[in-house]
Amino acid sequence: MLKSFNDVLEAAKGARPVRLVTSFREPDLDLICRAAAAGFIIPCLIGDREAIEKMTEKSPLASLEHQIVDERYPGGALQRAISLISEKGAHILMQGDFDQNAFLSSVLDAKTGLRKGKAASYVSVFELSESGKLILVTDTFLNNYPGLTEKRLILENALSLSAILGIDTPKVSVLAAVEQVNPGIPSTLDAAILSKMSERGQFGKALVEGPLDIDCSLSHLAAKRKGIKSNVTGNVDIYLVPEIDTGYLLAESLVCFGKIHTAGIVMGTTTPVILDVPFVSDECRLVEIALACLALRRGEGDGQAV
Repeated sequence: MLKSFNDVLEAAKGARPVRLVTSFREPDLDLICRAAAAGFIIPCLIGDREAIEKMTEKSPLASLEHQIVDERYPGGALQRAISLISEKGAHILMQGDFDQNAFLSSVLDAKTGLRKGKAASYVSVFELSESGKLILVTDTFLNNYPGLTEKRLILENALSLSAILGIDTPKVSVLAAVEQVNPGIPSTLDAAILSKMSERGQFGKALVEGPLDIDCSLSHLAAKRKGIKSNVTGNVDIYLVPEIDTGYLLAESLVCFGKIHTAGIVMGTTTPVILDVPFVSDECRLVEIALACLALRRGEGDGQAV
């Protein structure tokens, strides 16, 4: 089981490098050089060839294998990138200099994008150095107000990533404001249904408990005081949030107030997708590329989308 971001980086080493396509921007040069030097990727950079060559000719990338696709029109660059992925000319898609709204709209298009009928979601991975483990929080960026059907798919995406991290029996807390089922609070009903689905074995070996508030999720004693008996409380691997406000603010708070490192990728697409998310530091963006490489490797082995 991978217990730290360093473990993730080490696990991504040693395999055949994969092609990462992105609309190149100069601030990403150091990241791309480090990922290429580590053997994670072969960069495929889309943009103005002359400008890219001028920026890269004196960098370490000049001596590393890479590809430049000359495309000066932003809209054309995005379609070229998605076409490269669809045609297996590249394997991982990174946002880079693409406008985020246009990027997400194209990537998540059910007909021409990379979603292919599944619900895509953003999974944030946090490194808890004191407890020596990685936890997942989802969805923290993409789905605004998911219903029960979407939450099931979001959970399945997170379970796929937990398997990549080597978590054999993931413990899932379905978060809500209160730990009791309340018909007036829809998130508690969704949580209770997902928990019952887990009891019936619909999520494999995962243990799904909900509704749980943060207090019960973090402390087995707090849960016991409230009459909740569960193997999930106090040892959660995945936190499934009710909606985007909770997810985004929780992730941002863990980073800003808790000073906890985070990295994340889009799951539920035909290939790993890396977004430019505000609460992910430059230091952790290399971990995102490593996560994407591991997800791709798992997808190839299973013959399925990530």
